[in-house]
This record gives sequence, structure tokens and C-alpha cells, in this order.
Amino acid sequence: MAQVELKNITKIYDKKKIIDNVSLTVEDKEFLVLVGSSGCGKSTLLRMIAGLEDITEGEILIDNKVVNNVHPKERDIAFVFQNYALYPHMSVYENMAFPLKMRKMSKKDIDEKVKEAAEILNLTELLQRKPKQLSGGQRQRVALGRAIVRKPKVFLMDEPLSNLDAKLRVQMRAEIKKLHQKLQTTFIYVTHDQTEALTMGDRIAVIEKGIIQQTGAPIEVYNNPVNKFVGGFLGSPSMNFIPSKIDSGKLTINDISLELNEDQRNKLGNRNEIIIGIRPEHFNVINSNFEFNANIDISEMLGNEQIVYFTANGNNCSAALPADMTINKRHNFKFNSNNILFFDSETGLRV
Repeated sequence: MAQVELKNITKIYDKKKIIDNVSLTVEDKEFLVLVGSSGCGKSTLLRMIAGLEDITEGEILIDNKVVNNVHPKERDIAFVFQNYALYPHMSVYENMAFPLKMRKMSKKDIDEKVKEAAEILNLTELLQRKPKQLSGGQRQRVALGRAIVRKPKVFLMDEPLSNLDAKLRVQMRAEIKKLHQKLQTTFIYVTHDQTEALTMGDRIAVIEKGIIQQTGAPIEVYNNPVNKFVGGFLGSPSMNFIPSKIDSGKLTINDISLELNEDQRNKLGNRNEIIIGIRPEHFNVINSNFEFNANIDISEMLGNEQIVYFTANGNNCSAALPADMTINKRHNFKFNSNNILFFDSETGLRV
């Protein structure tokens, strides 16, 4: 068990900052998810924690010890890769036992640890099979098992579910979360999938262009994004952003003026324009006090709800509506002013 602390970490490739002065503390036994779009630097950050990438500037501490110059195998971490990295010629048992053999543990101890991990991951009946005889989900559990047997201080996981189909990803999300609860070990998990981040992490850190934009509990970050990037990145469908004019304390959406309350007017100050953010699910609230009309471009039925697409002030938007609601070509969208978020038109920062 260990705390992981990043102090002003910077990584430069070919004079370009891939990671830019990142500071972050992952508490002992915490499940932290690093989430961001492809190429944002999250995997590089994870590899630096593991010791697989050099650090240009800053310090990494594991269990209060600086590990910048400590060899990866001496950091007492386990890394679970995207591609499983199993040895095809070895059985499940041999794959899980391999890191313990490298540590020259006794056969008895190896056998105990492998069987204990296999029991946790429901792999006992598969121990003699080769990787090619396993499904994607089973291979991923073997990769997890190989990490578990070592009982490391920290688990690092880099997009471990990206090669699985949608149904299996949902199942494995639950299994990894249960595994964390059983092991009570520090987990740092990298993903570009915001659904994984919201459902798995005790806390999430949203990264873009090598900079941590926001950290916090998933629901807190979802409801209170600090800027447009975070608001738009988390959520599916993503948050709607509608550029709007402000005149005498009123917003205009699709030629309909909406009266702002005193608190909102105070927030906006003397701005003449603003970008408002509205989640798709907030277009169907019982206690609505705002509404405007728009033509429906297209709709998608998802079983329990339908997603409709429309245009507001020239921007493409979406709304999540009940599956049984009758949708005409022109729809009256209702929402509550308390669900509106305001973002500065120039900086994108939350107002």
C-alpha cells in the first residue's frame, strides 16, 4: 500500500512539452483514473510513474520515497498493459507464476500465490490453458492475475479494456472495481473512455495537452466542470455549448429571449456575450422555467431513451428525451435555468 505523489513533473520530447508541470497526489488505497483524449499525455505520465520513461523535470515519490532514479523492478509496482502482454507458449499458470520465478521464490510459495490470485479472478479452471484458448476477457483477467501475485504497492493500468467488445468492457469494469475493493491497494488507471472514468474512479484527473485540467470525485467534475474542455469531454452525448448574446439581463436562444435571475446576472457582470452549457438530459425536466423551439434534424432510439439532434444559435446540439415521448419535426425544448452553466467566450473558463 502506498501514496504516489507527482511534483512538478515535466516531460519534453524533441523540444515539445508532452507533460507540462503536473502535480498530483494519489492517496493510499485510492482508485484514481487519468482520463483524456488520445495524445494528451496520460499514458506517458503513467509510464513515468512506472519508470519506463525518463522524467525531464520534477519528482515522483512512492511511499514518500523519491523514485526518479529507481529501476522499474525496484519500485514495487505492477503494470497492466493494453495488449495483455501474455507469453503465448506458457499456460495461464506459468504466465501468472513468471514474475515470482524471476524473484526466485520457492515453488510452494509460487503455487500458493498463483492459486490464490486465480481464485480471486475465477481462473482456477483455466490454469492449464494457453492464451490462444482464452477469450479476451479471460486474457485480461490473466494479465491482472500476473500483477496480483506480486502484491505490489501500486497497480498501474494503461487502457486495459480497450481491446474488448462493449458488453465485455462493462463486465470487466465491474470486476476491476471489485478487485480494487478486495485488494485495498493503490490503483492508477488510464483511459480515454469517459464512461470508464465516471464509473470506476474514486477520483478522476482530466488531462489535455499534458496539463491536468481538473481533479475531483466523478460526479463533482461532471456537474461542476472548470472549463469547456472538461464539460464537453465528460458525458455521452456531450454537453451542449450554445453561444448567446446578453441584453438587459436576457439570453437569446433561437430568437427567444430568456430572463436570467439576479445571481446569474451578477455572475455575468457586464458581458455582452457568453457560451452557455446544458447537458442533454437537462432538456427534459419537470420544473422547467425556460423553453425554446427548434427543428429536429434526426433522432436515435436507445431503448430507454431517445437522443434528438437540433440546432440552437447555429450550433449542433442534442437532447436526451424519454423513449415514449412523441417527437414532432419541431419540438419545444424545456429546461431549468439552474442547470445552465456559463463559460467565457474567449477563455472557455467557467464563469
